[in-house]
Amino acid sequence: MSQELLVTTLTENRTQPAAQPLSYARQSTQHCRWLAELGQLLAFPSVSALPEQRQDLAAAADWLARHLASLGLHDPRVLPGPCGGAPSVYADWLGAPGRPTLLCYGHYDVQPAGPRGEWASPPFRATRQGHHLVARGASDDKGQLFIHLKAIESYLATDGRLPLNIKVWLEGEEELGSPNLVAFLDREAMRLRADAVLVSDTEMPAPHQPSIVYGLRGQLALDIDVQSARHDLHSGRYGGAVLNPLQVLCELVAGLHDSRGRITVSGMYTRVRTVEADERQRLRRQRRFDQDLTGWGEPGYSAFERTIIRPALIVQGIAGGNTGSASPAVIPRRAQARLSVRLVPDQEPAEIGRLLVRHLTAAAPRAVRLQATVAGGSRPVLVSPRHPAMRAAARAVRAAWGVPPVLTRSGGTIPIVDQLHRRLGVPVVLMGFGLPGDNIHAANERLSLPHFFRGIETIVRFFAEYAT
Repeated sequence: MSQELLVTTLTENRTQPAAQPLSYARQSTQHCRWLAELGQLLAFPSVSALPEQRQDLAAAADWLARHLASLGLHDPRVLPGPCGGAPSVYADWLGAPGRPTLLCYGHYDVQPAGPRGEWASPPFRATRQGHHLVARGASDDKGQLFIHLKAIESYLATDGRLPLNIKVWLEGEEELGSPNLVAFLDREAMRLRADAVLVSDTEMPAPHQPSIVYGLRGQLALDIDVQSARHDLHSGRYGGAVLNPLQVLCELVAGLHDSRGRITVSGMYTRVRTVEADERQRLRRQRRFDQDLTGWGEPGYSAFERTIIRPALIVQGIAGGNTGSASPAVIPRRAQARLSVRLVPDQEPAEIGRLLVRHLTAAAPRAVRLQATVAGGSRPVLVSPRHPAMRAAARAVRAAWGVPPVLTRSGGTIPIVDQLHRRLGVPVVLMGFGLPGDNIHAANERLSLPHFFRGIETIVRFFAEYAT
């Protein structure tokens, strides 16, 4: 099916949301109050990676629970994290029998601020700069989860009810890779049961070009440790007679790709799902950055295709030995590296991990000791754009933005999406309102205010569309 026909089919309007919630969401008085409230949430330095910020995480969770209660949601509570992890926040409204149940997910933890000198304003003080709100977490993900909450408020403050059943779950460990997620879902699976999940933690390709992501690559991390002697050896005494583990590691890493950029690990491509020609053509038309890249990579695919529908193996770092004029003249006893593999349907992290370990073990000389350890993985995700929730999202986007959404895949990985999609067995609608220039994870992170308010209108419409 062509892109035009597919988008037309997905965005045929079926219903219109009640006028009152949309009118409420457009009022300037609400906008001023919402930004003040968002500023309060952004003021919490809820950095999950820093143990000294645990109190700030707890304070942010308490604030959110109280805020959910003030909106009119039921059963607001702070759920303790398993294994001493950060708490989650939950609330619901289940007063629409016979209608779908939607789980709205977001995360309130943020990345560390980094060097304060790189910020134009204090990172945990929301600052208005033109049409942007600047603060750590403004886009990732406090500002975007607030879009969901204000859409809920727009209904409950006017109609007194929602058109469908809503559950809200706000996590506090996403920036850590959600290390306790499996245990949390084991414990809370019944509480989180829903017909679909809404996640706004992605970005639009460009201003006024809304998108819905229907595919994410998975990820696998693997650590390599190569050792030879029990201690460093004098390079004058042993140089030329002892195999250098750092050299071995470099040769192993260099051998993971051929000269054209194809991964050499046997079996790497065996389970890679073929992408049909019409989808490849549609995806090619979405990005035009090939000319900005070097052209290196797997033959037969454009640069954009390599980043979204093909696996990739990346060397994240190598450590070993010494550099500098004062470095000792030694053969290092040990060298280490970390690899990151991006996976596509139908690759399984465990299987790819085994293939990598087997490849590296077979290629390593017997004179060294090699240990390759899988450090974590997440499956790729692919959601049918024709699912009712995805169709409703496409209709809502078109009504709110005046243009159909770009249906696209992302080369990135959001581990929570894989877990929700697989463990709950429901589609995950990835409908984000950030922009490439939001500086997430960097200094001067920001949120486009026009996108924030248009995002609220979009979610209001989505609730109504998915309810029918």
